[in-house]
Amino acid sequence: MTAAIVLDAGALIALDRNDRQMWAVLRIAADEGKLVYVPAGVIAQAWRDGTRQTLLSRALRHCEEVPLDGVLARAAGLLCGQAGTADVIDASVALTASTLARSEDTLVFTSDPNDIAHLADTLGARIRLELV
Repeated sequence: MTAAIVLDAGALIALDRNDRQMWAVLRIAADEGKLVYVPAGVIAQAWRDGTRQTLLSRALRHCEEVPLDGVLARAAGLLCGQAGTADVIDASVALTASTLARSEDTLVFTSDPNDIAHLADTLGARIRLELV
């Protein structure tokens, strides 16, 4: 797996539920020295009680958090307007993946491939999607 990796909330929930496939993705990425990117809003969607989410907490230590700053927030809102959608967190996932895809193959692990694909198409981004 030589692609850049972006995770959505479904992927984080899978990690929190000890999904072997998602843990293997993190292990392989670490072995290959690849960063795994998680937009901050995605963390908010999956985070409910840190004292009970030890697996998720452990997984996030191996991920690069992408801040939802003003620039990304505005871009996500604009993308939602262009795509006719409303989920700014999905838009932040698509934007993160789109940015990475400019320089390397990019793979998004998602439980919502149709929405991410639509947003990526709106951006003209070539990213691969893997259903979680």
